Amino acid sequence: MSSLYTRSKEYTRSRKAQSDSPPSSPSPIAKTLRHERLSRLEAATAPSTSDSYSDRRSSAYSRRENRLAALSSRAEEESNRDYKRLYESALSENQKLKSKLQEAQLELADIKSKLEKATQQKQEKTSDRSSMLEMEKREKRALERKLSEMEEEMKILTELKSDNQRLKDENGALIRVISKLSK
Repeated sequence: MSSLYTRSKEYTRSRKAQSDSPPSSPSPIAKTLRHERLSRLEAATAPSTSDSYSDRRSSAYSRRENRLAALSSRAEEESNRDYKRLYESALSENQKLKSKLQEAQLELADIKSKLEKATQQKQEKTSDRSSMLEMEKREKRALERKLSEMEEEMKILTELKSDNQRLKDENGALIRVISKLSK
């Protein structure tokens, strides 16, 4: 029994050492040694029937599969939770972005209306200015016409004054001639 104990102890040590080291392809010698150890272990621990060995082996496989299934189900649950958290955070972020978008759209509409009002006021001012300028131009033209008419009238008046003065002079001369003749 002590030899069996030492062998199983060596087997576990070698298994631990193998699990600690990185996986590599075993050499042919190591394969044969392991095969010999396994056969000795099976011979020492296994009863004479091969069914019990296969039962133990299948139960070990089933236990391993159960553990793996439990681990994978835990991993799935965790990943589902993570996905759920990610979905919820993405959903909340989308809601925040939607609200910001709505605020920006409202602000944009407000700015557009202010811009339209400003352009209308500017157009009104420019149209008012242009109408005022037009009126001023008309008034200026009218004043210029009146000025030119008055200048013409002034010329006519000066001509009339000079004609009047000439006629007065002629009249005075005629009166003197008549008075000389009547004497």
